[in-house]
Amino acid sequence: MKQLFIAAILTLMTTSVSFAQNLPEPKFVRQANEVFISGNYFEAINVCQAAYKKLGARGSLRQKGDMAFKVAESYRAIEIYDKANDWYGTCIELKYFDVVPEVYYFKGDMQRMMKDFDNAIKSYREYKRIAPKSRTKEVDDAIMACEKYKDFDEFETSRLVVKPEAKINTKQMDMAPSFMDKKGKVIVFSSSRDESTGAKRDPISGEKYMDLYIAEYDVNGNPTNVKSLDTKGVVNTTQNEGSAVFDSKRKNIYFTRCPNAEKMDLGCEIWTAVMSGEDFEDPRKISLTISDTISVGHPCLSPDDQMLIFASDMEQSPNGEKSFGGRDLWYVMFDKRTKTWDSVPHNMGAMFNTAGNELFPSIGPNSQLYFASDGLPGIGGLDIFVADQVNGENKWTGVKNMGYPFNSQGNDYAMADFDGKSGFFTSERKTTSNQEYAPEIWSFTTPPNLFDLRVTVYESGKKSKKLAGAKVYVTVSDGTSWEGVTDAKGKIIWKERPDKKGRYILAGKEYTLKAEKEGYYEDKRGAKISTMGLEQSQSFLIEMPLLPIGIIRTPEVRYVFDQWVFINDATCMSLDSLKFLDSMLKEYPNLTIDLFSHTDARGGDARNQVLSENRAKAVYKHLVETCSIDPRRIRPIGRGEAEPATWLDETGKTVVLTEDYINQFKTTDKAKFEMLHTINRRTTAKITSTTFDPNTATPADPEYSKFKQLPRL
Repeated sequence: MKQLFIAAILTLMTTSVSFAQNLPEPKFVRQANEVFISGNYFEAINVCQAAYKKLGARGSLRQKGDMAFKVAESYRAIEIYDKANDWYGTCIELKYFDVVPEVYYFKGDMQRMMKDFDNAIKSYREYKRIAPKSRTKEVDDAIMACEKYKDFDEFETSRLVVKPEAKINTKQMDMAPSFMDKKGKVIVFSSSRDESTGAKRDPISGEKYMDLYIAEYDVNGNPTNVKSLDTKGVVNTTQNEGSAVFDSKRKNIYFTRCPNAEKMDLGCEIWTAVMSGEDFEDPRKISLTISDTISVGHPCLSPDDQMLIFASDMEQSPNGEKSFGGRDLWYVMFDKRTKTWDSVPHNMGAMFNTAGNELFPSIGPNSQLYFASDGLPGIGGLDIFVADQVNGENKWTGVKNMGYPFNSQGNDYAMADFDGKSGFFTSERKTTSNQEYAPEIWSFTTPPNLFDLRVTVYESGKKSKKLAGAKVYVTVSDGTSWEGVTDAKGKIIWKERPDKKGRYILAGKEYTLKAEKEGYYEDKRGAKISTMGLEQSQSFLIEMPLLPIGIIRTPEVRYVFDQWVFINDATCMSLDSLKFLDSMLKEYPNLTIDLFSHTDARGGDARNQVLSENRAKAVYKHLVETCSIDPRRIRPIGRGEAEPATWLDETGKTVVLTEDYINQFKTTDKAKFEMLHTINRRTTAKITSTTFDPNTATPADPEYSKFKQLPRL
């Protein structure tokens, strides 16, 4: 399969517009445009690519860019991401982004699908630069998702087991599983495999039109019988049938039926049929008050069978409720009096729907609502989301992403959750056996609870500076213990013991962690974790900061010349910088520090000494009076002009900013002369103790809060 779902294809891509060129349009270009606009993307790839080559040097950049864009869009439509990415690159080389800025956005999507997160971020940012008012939220969400999930494999759960169902999947589309029986032993799913009804192939995908199939599972969880749902041609026809669900009594089936490509002007519909033995009575269409060009599909029944939830591309319901964009989730209620479904759809609302696409709703064993979305922040493409039912009503709340391994960089959708511990879903992730992102049916199972511990040690105040070679000690509540050393990334992971005789982290235990490293203060507080009462597997992610011994380089606290007023403007946000000291002192309540403030070399020694003391007191008063730090933990000290700062010059050489060094720029580079003096007007801090005790500490010197009069110049 090269596409998500035959009827949803136009909502998962932006319909390309053939832009006026003000140039004669060759016949072969017109023919290529007609094939593309018809939605025959499988055929459009070859036709548009041939037109692109024929244009050669005689074609304008815009004409060539338009053909390249249609090739890229066609590849994206049938989900061959690497080739779509290449052709979007061709569009960029032809500067087609001047016509369609979205080439950068779509290229970012393709790179994201291919796990090329860093380049995807660059593409999204370039799109944001050239089209700052377009798709603002979608772009920001995409960048955030790339940043968040580019290392997500590190956080793979050790409990949930997911795998493609090799005995069910074919080289064609296999997707949208749901349970046919109450025991969870039979699933119904959609497929475009070669056995599907009719001889024709879909020009969009090049595959057979979809039919519904069933798979029966034995006691060992192996599929033993895969066959057509309907051998009499009542449900399965030469059109597309897919995405089916049974009611709670397993007597009625609801499914999606879409016209074949020859009837692209007609939308998909929801049909229902009564099951009679192993066969079905003639199906009937669910009648909705909407245009027949609008598509509805992916039916889902509420736990009480009184609410039919579905996906649709309608822009507005007859009752005036509007879509949020793309495909939305809608619903109708069952009228018990007339024993029919209401004909006027209602929108599921902003909790579920976005400017993107929401598809494939389903109900879980605890009445939770699953659905897929590419508009909510996720790992890539369509992600599976879940919402909990409210008080047994047909209302849901608390939408959240299901995360990995349910979701991947590819499209993931159509959850069939049997008991919260096992079930099926559809995934288009790339694997060794699936190189073309084809939709496949995957299963998930839940082995016994497993716990692992992942520790990262870093330098306090510099989270990006991970500490390799730090020792981490773990003590268990039963008295046992072990230790380990962090790797080059400052990490250490404890899962299964090397002798394969059990795991490090066991259920029903409490664990205390401490870290240490030469050149850093001992971590006296440490960290604690507990597996007491946990009913699910869990990865404990512990971050342990260590404070370096010695001078603390506070980030950019500077002062106005000859004053103790902080510079707090675009050149230096000193108040923001002081938040570092505030956070550190609050994070480590047993620390005491000395503040050292300095001046530049201008002015007399006596005046600069008092000036530096006042600057140290200014920081002291800020931390005590504004940040509510205990004054007994801080001592302000003035160093005058005696200790100039060091600076890395333009050649990469470290120089001391003495008065003689700075004065050489007094006439040749006045701006640099002032800037170097400003660097000397600074504050640093040093930890003096890690054992502060508020019960025994001596009072702070009251003079620390009093500024002195500066001596005359």
